[in-house]
Parts: sequence; C-alpha cells; structure tokens
Amino acid sequence: MSQLVELKIPDIGDFKDVEVIEVLVAEGDRIEVEQSLITVESDKASMEIPASQAGIVRALKVKVGDKVSEGSVILELEPVEEGTGTAAAEPAASTDTAEALASAQAAAQAEVPAAETEAPAQPVEPPMLTLIDKRPPGAAPVGPRTPPVTGLQAEHGPKPHASPSVRKFARELGVDLHLVPGTGPKQRITHDDVRNFVKRALSEQAVSGSVTQAGGDTGAALGLLPWPKVDFAKFGPIETRPLSRIKKISGANLHRNWVMIPHVTNNDEADVTDLEALRQQLNRENEKSGVKVTMLAFLIKAVVATLKKFPEFNASLDGDNLVLKQYYHIGFAADTPNGLVVPVIRDADRKGVLEIAQETAELARKARDGKLSPSEMQGGTFSISSLGGIGGTHFTPIINAPEVAILGVSRTYHKPVWDGKAFVPRLMLPLSLSYDHRVIDGAAAARFNVHLAQLLADMRRVLL
Repeated sequence: MSQLVELKIPDIGDFKDVEVIEVLVAEGDRIEVEQSLITVESDKASMEIPASQAGIVRALKVKVGDKVSEGSVILELEPVEEGTGTAAAEPAASTDTAEALASAQAAAQAEVPAAETEAPAQPVEPPMLTLIDKRPPGAAPVGPRTPPVTGLQAEHGPKPHASPSVRKFARELGVDLHLVPGTGPKQRITHDDVRNFVKRALSEQAVSGSVTQAGGDTGAALGLLPWPKVDFAKFGPIETRPLSRIKKISGANLHRNWVMIPHVTNNDEADVTDLEALRQQLNRENEKSGVKVTMLAFLIKAVVATLKKFPEFNASLDGDNLVLKQYYHIGFAADTPNGLVVPVIRDADRKGVLEIAQETAELARKARDGKLSPSEMQGGTFSISSLGGIGGTHFTPIINAPEVAILGVSRTYHKPVWDGKAFVPRLMLPLSLSYDHRVIDGAAAARFNVHLAQLLADMRRVLL
C-alpha cells in the first residue's frame, strides 16, 4: 500500500465552521480528481468540495453535521493514477446510518417554514434521536438534546422479523423494531422500513414541537393573531413542494432584514437613450470577442462613482458607529432555478465596463449551475437588483444586511420628454433605491438617485 495522503478543505473564503450536510463518498470508494467529496452549507449557500487527487478512500474524517473550516481533513487517500482502477467496497454501516439520519432530518425540516433560525445539529447517540433546534430568537430554550422521538419505544412483544444488520441499524438510530411495519417477504423489516419510520416520526415531532411563523406561536408572542390554518385540499386540487435550500436560507435572512431595518424607497428615472446607443455600438464592435456589454455593467460603474460622492451609502452600522468602507464590492442579484443569490464584483472601481460585463456573465453562469463559492458572495458593500429583462416599473428591494442600501432597476421604456421645443421620445430606466432610514435621510437618498441618473444620462461624467 502506498503512503496515505490527507485531502483537506481548500480556501473557502472567510467562512469558518461551516456544516457538512452531505458526505458523497465512502471508505473503499475509488475517486477521481475534481470528484465531489462532501457538501458544506454556510448561511448563504451550499457548495461541493472536490477532490484534488485521485485514489482510494481509506478513512473518512468527517460526517454529516460536522463543522469544518479551511484546512480541516476530509479523508485519507491512497493515491493511484487518475482514470485507473474501479470503485471498491460499499459504504460501511456507520455511513449508512449517518446518511439515513441526514435524510430523515431533511424530511423533518422540510415541514418547518423557512423563516426560522437554524442552530447546529447535535450528534446522534443511541438510543436517542436529536433534532435541529429551529426556534427563533426569544423562544423558549431548547436543551442540547431532545427526548426520544415519540413512538420510537414500545413494550416488547414477539421478536420482530428482521436481519441482524437491520437490527443493528435500528439500534444505532434508537428505533424499537416492534413499532416498525415490515414490507419485505412475510412482513420482514428492511432498512428502508426503518428509514421511513424515522422520517415519519421526525416530521411529526418537527411540526408539533417547533415554533414557526406560519401556524406556530410566533404571532401570539408578538401580540398578533395566530397564522391561519387552512385545509386547502377542501377547495380543490393542490400540490405541495418543499422549498429549495437557497430559499430556506435566503427567506430567513430577508425576513430578518425586513423586520429589523426601517426601509424607505426613493423612486426616480434615468434617461439612458444615449447610453443604450453606446451599449449597442460596443457590442457590435466587440462581437468577435464574445463579451456582451449589458446595462448592468454601466450601472455598476455609475453606482461606484455615486458611492464615492455619497460615502454613507457604502457603509454598515456597527452598534452606534457607522463603518465607512474604502473599497467598492458591488453585489448583483442573480436569478437561478433554486432562488436568488447575490454574487459580488470585487473592487469594481478598478475595473472597466468590458471587464465588469465579462465577470458578471461568468458569475451569473456559475450561480445558475450552483457552482458559486462562498467567497464569491461575501464582502459586498452595495447591491443591485435588476428586473430589466423581465418587466415592471418600480419596486421595493429588501436591503442585503449588513449593507445600508440597495438599488432596484426595472425595464426601460420610452416616454415623451419635452426638450424645450417639442416632445421627443426618450428611453427611461426606472430606479428604486431602498435605504436604511437609521443611517440615510430622505434628502440624501433623493440626491443619490439624481446624481446616479445624471451619470447614466451622460457616462462621461464618471470621468470627472
């Protein structure tokens, strides 16, 4: 056997202690370079950690629920040449148990609304099952371990019909086989029977024991009426779909931001007739390069210039202090099949329009493919949410804390504008600036939008 090497967590930005939500390999597996090993989840997104070397997994050093950071050891590998050999042994029983519990917890959490605050999952120790504490801040405290899931234990009767491996599997999960209906031949209990039983038990406990925004005690705690409980199926056909992981995470953040930040939105318009003509000209001239200039690239450059004139918009609150940032990292909302994410263009003040256009296109593609790394979504100082390709006139974008403002832009449209002699058609871009009223006054917000509109009307002003 060749000398074993350790595969470690690479640079994932400033994130530390991110949770392992999936283990994608097992001891004995043959892996290739760039094959995904584990999936980790931060408070903004999840990402897969790939293998940097090919070989055979000899020892796993992480499991579902573990917290890892840059440099944490994932596994020990026996190196082999890439592309040779075949997959080896099947996963060990302990891996099967961890995967079953992860699947069960995911099923239970799918029943709990997204606006709840997650706490780290506790380790599993027979004969108990541990649930993630999903209670929001201020709710009654939950101990580090919960009692056994209701219905997992029963008085012993005739010996259940199950194999030794199934019995061991059930012991590890704290399940009494007397309560598990068997679906195998002659009512024999299978591994899937145990998994399904745990999923049902966890789902029932998560629904009955959690404090949620929809249907729980949160409304009463705030002095509000309870959330209405309706059997929608009584009125017609329905379909129930679980929220995606991104929507669960972003939903909780958006709820917090909307409740805790006093939002005000200033609406204005920018005449982008000449800018659109310039954009089309640049695209014709750069057709062979493959770089397509978008209105977003111009917006980012104009926003940076405006932030330099109004630095309180490029800041964050820290208690009674305002942190004014000397760098300009601009986030933009990217629409993906699983929900919105916000990639960040770093040091946008040092980049040209063509470079920004190329970088936004690449980040948007990675967002759609679910390949954004945490470092590509952190450090933003100001965000832009563009609905230009869809429609609308104005809207109220929610501030992306800890930022203090966000710009929403809608679809351009033509309207007649008086030029002193006649009405002429001009292309107008709607601007919606949401700002934190604790930091920014209405007059400052109006000045910000006016200055931004002037830059978009004549981008030569950016050079001043």
